[in-house]
Amino acid sequence: MNLKRTLSLGFLLFALVSIVNAKEKTFNLSSPDKNIVVEIKVDNAITYGVSFKGKTVLLPSPLSLSLNDGKVLGINNKVGKVSQRSVDQKVVPLYGMAASYNDLYNEVSIGFKDNFQVIFRAFNNGVAYRFVTSIPGKIKVKEEQINYCFSNDIDAWLQLTKSFNFSYEAEFLPNKISSIPAKSMAALPLVAESKGVKIAITEADLLDYPGYYFTYKGNNTLQNINPKFVLKDELGGQSNFNRNSTLDADYIAETEGTRSFPWRLMVIAENDKDLLYNNLVYLLASDNKIGDVSWVKPGKVAWDWWNANNLTGVDFKSGFNTETYKYFIDFAAENKLEYIMMDEGWSDQFDLLKVNDGSVVTDGSTKLSGKLDMPYLFDYAKQKNVGIILWCVWHTLDRQMTEALDQFQKWGVKGVKVDFMNRDDQTVVNFYERLASEAAKRKMIVDFHAAFKPTGMERTYPNIINFEAVQGLEWSKFSNVDLLQQAVILPFTRMLAGPMDYTPGGLYNANKEDYKISFYRPMTQGTRCNQLAMFTMFYAPFEMLADAPTAYEKEPEILNYLASMPNVWDETLPLDGKIGDFAVIARRKGADWHVAGLNNWIEKSVKLTFDFLDADEYAATIFIDGANANRIGSDYKKITKTIRKGSTMDIEMANGGGFAIKLEKVK
Repeated sequence: MNLKRTLSLGFLLFALVSIVNAKEKTFNLSSPDKNIVVEIKVDNAITYGVSFKGKTVLLPSPLSLSLNDGKVLGINNKVGKVSQRSVDQKVVPLYGMAASYNDLYNEVSIGFKDNFQVIFRAFNNGVAYRFVTSIPGKIKVKEEQINYCFSNDIDAWLQLTKSFNFSYEAEFLPNKISSIPAKSMAALPLVAESKGVKIAITEADLLDYPGYYFTYKGNNTLQNINPKFVLKDELGGQSNFNRNSTLDADYIAETEGTRSFPWRLMVIAENDKDLLYNNLVYLLASDNKIGDVSWVKPGKVAWDWWNANNLTGVDFKSGFNTETYKYFIDFAAENKLEYIMMDEGWSDQFDLLKVNDGSVVTDGSTKLSGKLDMPYLFDYAKQKNVGIILWCVWHTLDRQMTEALDQFQKWGVKGVKVDFMNRDDQTVVNFYERLASEAAKRKMIVDFHAAFKPTGMERTYPNIINFEAVQGLEWSKFSNVDLLQQAVILPFTRMLAGPMDYTPGGLYNANKEDYKISFYRPMTQGTRCNQLAMFTMFYAPFEMLADAPTAYEKEPEILNYLASMPNVWDETLPLDGKIGDFAVIARRKGADWHVAGLNNWIEKSVKLTFDFLDADEYAATIFIDGANANRIGSDYKKITKTIRKGSTMDIEMANGGGFAIKLEKVK
């Protein structure tokens, strides 16, 4: 990662930060465009409020950090040195939604005489703050106070959980913040609306510290709750894949006394569509900790688990055997896919050194057939220039980390998909870092499933290539949840946090009435074009193709489109949308553009204006819902035409529909 910086440091004019009241010590911090104003007050407590274009969107909200020795940072503390700066720089990610991100903000750092400071940043599209301490030795954090106080009972999109054993795979549902049940919590990101202004709350730079959730405190206030430090845990949950706490400490973290704590972030947007592209979580994260990252390779993956290894038209029995994965490798090589996945079933789940020899027994969710010759498969994949990713249960890999990763390195494993953490207490957050570091030493990428929401760790450890933390397509194998409706919520909510391994691409597409659950022959809700649109809409630098190779080979138009689809981008433009209703986005890679739209269950028309193109002609390949897509989800129509800058197009999206457009510059 490179930083192109233009910094103006030191004390600035009152336009940036002004000390309004010397006795109470009130500081006003404005965003570079002056639309956002943060008022910070330091008296007996530290509070801050936020306004946007003159509208108060956050009332004075207290913040503090309580230590186990009785000290409370933020209560009755004396102000010491105050410094300010303005930053205008380009951050160039190794891979991302754009070739560079604008990192533009004003900042005030308020130092206190109790060895800590609180730093506030005002961006043009959000506000963040964090604690920084300089206390000798180790400290135990008893609790942190994070409050968001509003003037009324605001509307929000809430993802609820009753437990800290949570994989962030619940529905986002609209309701008042007061609707959060007494024994439940709302997970992050939380998206709300106050006085017509969209607010998204999450956190960034979560390292050596637990994540947090919201409870409803009353009086229109959201208050955080963090999982305690886990002293003891035991196997439990689904097939003993999880480890659940059996004994909690009376503190949330034991950590270094000299450190920076996570950023508490509030994204601010005037329109729904502005939520479709936001990179503040990434910008607030710590920079690269692993050194050389030239070997980190984003890409697409031929995936086995969703389609249950169901190959058709082949002359061998498909399953967990060498012939099946050889076919996957050939498919990936022929279509220039970078990776294949060997998911659950390649090994004993609790001994990664025990490869499936045909006798491995699972819980019944996976049918095994035959055995695997791992040295042969890895040698074959190397010849074909295809990487192999191996699935692992997190606590098995944690227990066997050195010997397992060493064995993987000998085979030639390119990365690991790690599953079932289902927690974000300090122990599990530290596992993410430890694994990312050890994997990087062996030049392996990491994909976290059953994971907590992204907090920018993909910047700190660029070999962390993706995160699930979403109720993705896998749920169609075992649940009646309305994934189609969620798909037009996720771009405005979960996607704000970072990369999202939704795993789209199912080709058995059904309307609401015909959809049914089938674990081994799964189908998708909505149309074929809805699935195609997800590959542009959902940002995933490590993107799985969910269906079977032979299913794609029967649909060469679809296969060609998906195989040539980029999954990291040089530019992203949100075009239109309303949370829960529809979303339209455009992304550019090189000279070519991809445009996609996702719809809910209500048929509608959208108007596209191609004013973002340059003056050249573009050859457009357009996938739209077919005339009968409302009844037969797989019905689509492919159109080719020439598009120029300023051209317009009306597109009809079916119930549960969408569209996908590829624009190739005519040379």
